[in-house]
Amino acid sequence: MEFWLARTVRMAFTLFVVVTLTFVVLRTSYDPVVAMLGPDATNREIELFRERWNLDKSLIEQYLTYIGNALRGDFGNSFRDGRPVFEVIAERFPYTLWLGGVSYLFAVLIGIPAGILAALYRGSIFDRAIMVVSVVGFALPNFFLGILMILLFALIWQVLPSSGASSWEHVIMPAFALGLTLAGILARFTRSAMLEVLSKTYMLAAQAKGVRPARRALFHALPNAALSVVTIMGLILGNLVAGTVVVETVFAWPGIGRLLVSAISSKDLAVVQALVFVIAAAMVLINLAVDLSYRMLDPRTRRST
Repeated sequence: MEFWLARTVRMAFTLFVVVTLTFVVLRTSYDPVVAMLGPDATNREIELFRERWNLDKSLIEQYLTYIGNALRGDFGNSFRDGRPVFEVIAERFPYTLWLGGVSYLFAVLIGIPAGILAALYRGSIFDRAIMVVSVVGFALPNFFLGILMILLFALIWQVLPSSGASSWEHVIMPAFALGLTLAGILARFTRSAMLEVLSKTYMLAAQAKGVRPARRALFHALPNAALSVVTIMGLILGNLVAGTVVVETVFAWPGIGRLLVSAISSKDLAVVQALVFVIAAAMVLINLAVDLSYRMLDPRTRRST
């Protein structure tokens, strides 16, 4: 009970701070009315716009109104089309979920086995090859890899579409561009965690008893390295949320990452604020999932919370 209460209070406080900082920064860094209407707008147009979007009141009054509405689930309407912001986000969210899910699955299915094999064959050519590929994947920027893939697969070879999200073929390049970096990170950390466990006394004892390498890796080493692996899996899931902004823009993928870039460029405050809240909530839930995984994998953590 104490665990859930502490996590709930922490989550609520984090989201409150994020919402408050976002509100203050967006409204004090520039005038959204001038940004939306342009320098040629008349005073009458500016006045009507402020009244319509409740921007004619003081910052404190705007903030209290916004918080009160947000507690009821109302984050306002988009400045551009007048629709509720969550209706706009709901249209884009399935695309981001699709892209993120495929990218994360690719990273897990490639990164964890590669890290395990690299640890089991430490010092071999196979180990060095995996580490070189993981370093390249980690160091290569998503946008550069995306542009390179578009150049090769869409323009030169013409085997994959360069933009859009109307078929499974459209997700291949953005998912690879996003998942390669995550797979490289996961492979390196999995290898380090496995090497640490493989050097333990009980692993040497299992080897002396004649336990097969595959069984030692899967049933003895991997469960004990799981805490470190779960930690990095949570971290790369957070990076995945941020990485979609760049990748969706490069591939014109109609997700919330591209929506965020579009909303920032058009000064659509309501959409930007709601998207920042959604991303922050996703990060908080990811951290909660990691904490729950700790409690399931290591009973000792249950006594400390």
